[in-house]
Amino acid sequence: MPEAIYHNPRSVPLPTRLAAHAAVTAARVLARRPPRQIRRLLTRLRRGARPATREQVLDARQAVMAVSLVCAAREGCLPRSLAVVLLCRARGTWAAWCVGTRRLPPFSAHAWVEVDGEPVGEEFPADYFRTFFTVA
Repeated sequence: MPEAIYHNPRSVPLPTRLAAHAAVTAARVLARRPPRQIRRLLTRLRRGARPATREQVLDARQAVMAVSLVCAAREGCLPRSLAVVLLCRARGTWAAWCVGTRRLPPFSAHAWVEVDGEPVGEEFPADYFRTFFTVA
């Protein structure tokens, strides 16, 4: 049975909805760039930001998933994770953006957001993926 997708834009207050849409749009453009360029841009953007709390990241993740079917889909990890860190940054905070692969075969790439070394909102445990790089 397919996983239920949470998509209800009107569940998010209008100012948050507009910010989430902007973050998703920027994330979808950024997701088309090579990983090195994404990493470089995010490294610049994180400067001066306060560390995000788990609740702030979860709130941003839920807003992003509420306004975008692409980000809500299981396969939408790259634009979703980018949109979450961009929305957090728009709010003055930063969470670690991570890219890696599944530890055991079959190969599966994944991108996620962490707070204090723990993935936020992910259905997998912290050690399920091997991290290639992080923008913390």
